[in-house]
Amino acid sequence: MAIPTTLNLGSGKDWKDSYFNADILLRVNPDWWCDISNVEFGSVIDSHRFGKVTIEKGMFKKIVANDVLEHIPDLIQAMTNCKDLLEVGGEFHISVPYELSLGAWQDPTHVRAFNENSWLYYTDWHWYLGWEGRFNLTSMEFMMSGLGQEMMDKGIDADEIMRTPRAVDSMKVILCKQS
Repeated sequence: MAIPTTLNLGSGKDWKDSYFNADILLRVNPDWWCDISNVEFGSVIDSHRFGKVTIEKGMFKKIVANDVLEHIPDLIQAMTNCKDLLEVGGEFHISVPYELSLGAWQDPTHVRAFNENSWLYYTDWHWYLGWEGRFNLTSMEFMMSGLGQEMMDKGIDADEIMRTPRAVDSMKVILCKQS
């Protein structure tokens, strides 16, 4: 049986039957029990749904990470591994709490918050990380809280809304792997 071409990173409570589910928690029954910061390419895992699977560079067309990256201490290595797991042209769909939201720091397992500049080192400044290839940022969307929506409805300037604590709940970005 062929494995799905979409990796659901941090599948936990968002486990999807049509994805290859990966999680650091064995209790959520992932297809791949892994720490994304410590991937051994060429290793063979025993997946309960797909049997023996070799973890290879370029093996996925898409990676989905909803409310995952804010929990990862070694984000640079995790992002490097995700880039390597994607095929050229593959997409990395990310959802994270926005830095000024209540959700950014309410969870004691969060180790960082994100804003619109959080992606620069994986795109424009990839050379700083020693990367030859990189991501392009193809989409960035901000999810408003009730307060943010009220401000938008009143015609308040978007820059003011973005800088208002608790106005933006989260952000969704899509990164596309370049060569």
